[in-house]
Amino acid sequence: MEAADRRRLLGEMVFARRFEERCAEAYHHRDIGGFLHLYPGQEACAFGVQERARPAYDYVITGYRDHVHAIKSGTDPKAVMAELFARETGCSRGRGGSMHLFDAANKFMGGYALVGEPFPLALGLAKGIQLQGTDQIAVCFLGEGADNQGTFHETMNMAQLWELPVLFVCENNLYAIGTSLERSTPVHDQYKRVQAYAMEASQTDGQDVDTVMASADQAIEHVRQGHGPYFLELMTYRLRGHSMSDSGRGYRSEDEIKEWMERDPIYLFRDRLIAEGILTEAEFEEMDQGAQQRIDDEIIPFAEESPEPDINELTRYVLDDDPGPALGRVNEGGK
Repeated sequence: MEAADRRRLLGEMVFARRFEERCAEAYHHRDIGGFLHLYPGQEACAFGVQERARPAYDYVITGYRDHVHAIKSGTDPKAVMAELFARETGCSRGRGGSMHLFDAANKFMGGYALVGEPFPLALGLAKGIQLQGTDQIAVCFLGEGADNQGTFHETMNMAQLWELPVLFVCENNLYAIGTSLERSTPVHDQYKRVQAYAMEASQTDGQDVDTVMASADQAIEHVRQGHGPYFLELMTYRLRGHSMSDSGRGYRSEDEIKEWMERDPIYLFRDRLIAEGILTEAEFEEMDQGAQQRIDDEIIPFAEESPEPDINELTRYVLDDDPGPALGRVNEGGK
């Protein structure tokens, strides 16, 4: 990457971190309701992979820790924050909230609350790509805690059998809520599990964005060239709890948390850019402050000032407003 692109990428990661921290503040102020799952510590995963995919061309789908993936896909951060505030200007019109962001225009096909739900949906996206004959790919982010779901194994089997253009990215943060991987799964290296389906797979450091990008290049090239699916496991760590109701402390030792904090992906990348002469500490501080100012001056006010959905439109978007003549005739006939 050129120096300017490396600076840009770091800036995007910093913005994502501050965005998530501001979400936590808004949740405590009760501006955001429901469940809220934040991403600090895992930024190198989403940014490293999506930086190497083609934005608004390749499809992206993920689970409920989805804010950063949506923003990196091209969704306006104001629309993401407005969605979290349950406002009409949100990317899902205020109907979805944190776990159900959606932006079809940028090929972000949603975050999903049900564990294991994105797997078969990614399969369908990839099958559609294959039928259309384009060189697009579907990128499916998942957590290791979902890999014991039946949908995981069904999807891996069918994806490989049909040689579909889908990249599965396992963000292995070692814990499914508060249950460690060692307590739930006999095979700790998740990339080994898909070898039962003869799928190409690898494991790499999910805290180093340069390493992630290098691995993503290899994986994306494999998929885009028509060689079938690929499973990329990224070893990472969430610095916060599973959700806002989880401190993250009761099941993880202080030594473990400290060890991973020393490998914070943002500061690893920052220190590298400083060592390469691409960035100075003063410039990083300016970058950080600029991100916080943008959030406070533009994004939060937009969400706060946006209207709530009209109660009279409670059922809007539940069904297709214009089902078309064929479906309309069936409904009119009462069948």
